[in-house]
Amino acid sequence: MTEVKVRKGESVERALRRLKKKLDKEGTMREIRSHRYYEKPSERKRRKEARSRIRSS
Repeated sequence: MTEVKVRKGESVERALRRLKKKLDKEGTMREIRSHRYYEKPSERKRRKEARSRIRSS
């Protein structure tokens, strides 16, 4: 579980921004979004192959 403690004199908005950065760095939000709907194994494979082609280019 990701945790961010509000520092003394720090605004809640700034602590929330730190939390969002931490979640983004860990890939938590990306994983949550990917589980929003069921993805067929063939679609998952096609997406991974497309991503690997982009990275190798």
